[in-house]
Amino acid sequence: MKIAFDGKRFFNNSSGLGNYSRDLVRILATYFPENKFVLFNKNQSEKGIDILKLPSVSFVETSKGNFSRQLLMGKDAQQNDADIFHGLSGELPLKWNDKPIKKVVTIHDLIFLRFPQYYSFFDRKIHFWKFKKAAEQADLIIAISEQTKRDIIQFLKVAEDKIKVIYQGCHQAFKEEQNEHFINSVNVKYKLPERFILNVGTIEERKNLLNIVKAINGTEIPLIVIGKKTKYFKKVQKFLRRNKLNKQVCFLENVSMDELAVIYKLADIFVYPSLFEGFGIPVIEALFSKTPVITSNVSCLPEAGGKDSVYVDPYNFEDIKAKILFLWNNESERRRRAEKSLEFIQKFNDDKISNELMQAYESIL
Repeated sequence: MKIAFDGKRFFNNSSGLGNYSRDLVRILATYFPENKFVLFNKNQSEKGIDILKLPSVSFVETSKGNFSRQLLMGKDAQQNDADIFHGLSGELPLKWNDKPIKKVVTIHDLIFLRFPQYYSFFDRKIHFWKFKKAAEQADLIIAISEQTKRDIIQFLKVAEDKIKVIYQGCHQAFKEEQNEHFINSVNVKYKLPERFILNVGTIEERKNLLNIVKAINGTEIPLIVIGKKTKYFKKVQKFLRRNKLNKQVCFLENVSMDELAVIYKLADIFVYPSLFEGFGIPVIEALFSKTPVITSNVSCLPEAGGKDSVYVDPYNFEDIKAKILFLWNNESERRRRAEKSLEFIQKFNDDKISNELMQAYESIL
């Protein structure tokens, strides 16, 4: 079987959709090396270079021209005798020739429809058109959570039997045991407190960092934040200054994946009260790191967190505060929840996900 992938996110995105694309290709090539996996894009980058070294993975430069991704990439995959084309980020090429090829698209979320206030009118219209068109073209839609599946049915009016839920995993770094020397070097490099709570994710309104900051106000609990800053950061910064919390909250930048894995492990608690997610990969990263999680009781987050994570109303910072204090002051409860969650999280292991992906491909051939 030869499977072609839209490689844009694989090569161009450092996190999020990029991580999903790289992990998906990596685990398929690792567990099913008898197949061929071909990445199509205008160019390569350093991202995922180790995956391209796997014998069953190759790169093809797409045809040149305006809108080549939309108009030429599909035909290029057909000319390369691909059996399946998989769009990894909610899109499929618009043009194809008559050569047979099956089409799969992964849809991560429809947040632009659930929270339109975070998107411009133009972006909402473009996103909807692309996702709707891809859903119509696809022989199979992969949703990364049951929540996303429900949204696809509701907003895109797609028949349920055309959608398969296949969860995403996380980077191998979070499943490995780092050596003591490296752990100590990360500790020293970032001047980490002896104990701290952690938040990871883009610093934007939907991720709800301000309510974490409000929750720790009046406590002495250190908070480490890792994520790309947006204009919402100024809102958080204003609250920090007004309440003299600047020394209690530390923002880290340019953290590598291996360093991030260590910081997850060193944290007492991972706090993630997002207002809405398609999946919530940081929750998975924390649970693989044996760090107990406090997250929201909305959208797909209970799917990712399992029954032993602690759930909060993300709009209620007093609820967040109470749950943080509950775990912060109870080491045995933190350990119990981390151990139980590690059992639950095995459903997101690479072998299980790769098998589900391959079965999905085979089902449409």
